[in-house]
Amino acid sequence: MNKNITVMTFGTFDILHPGHIFFLNEAKKYGDKLITIVARDENVVKFKKQTPLNNENIRLKNVENLSIASELRLGDKKNPLFWIQYYHPDIICLGYDQKGFLNLANDYIMKENIKIKRIDSFKENIYKSSLLRKEMV
Repeated sequence: MNKNITVMTFGTFDILHPGHIFFLNEAKKYGDKLITIVARDENVVKFKKQTPLNNENIRLKNVENLSIASELRLGDKKNPLFWIQYYHPDIICLGYDQKGFLNLANDYIMKENIKIKRIDSFKENIYKSSLLRKEMV
């Protein structure tokens, strides 16, 4: 019996752009089910030191409208590992610029033998949220 492979992604997805779409589509190729966790507003402020332009519910709806992920959830407010522990993904896909995540979750990921896949950038000199944000504000 083949095991369904569950892939998980995380992101802020504040100014949705083709780089995000590329990231989610590439992640989806690694498994049968893609679960995407959208960062809570308060966690974006905590980790990125800036308030998102769009609130968490708008960002969640924007990613949902792409119809790429099988399931979408807002991140847990207190436990960054909550959804990983809940779903037990086989693979976590991270963007080329997602650095801090492994600092938070590395021990658990290693213990649970969850594979990490890095997704390459997509025209990062054009489609990078921080660059797009500078143009907007």
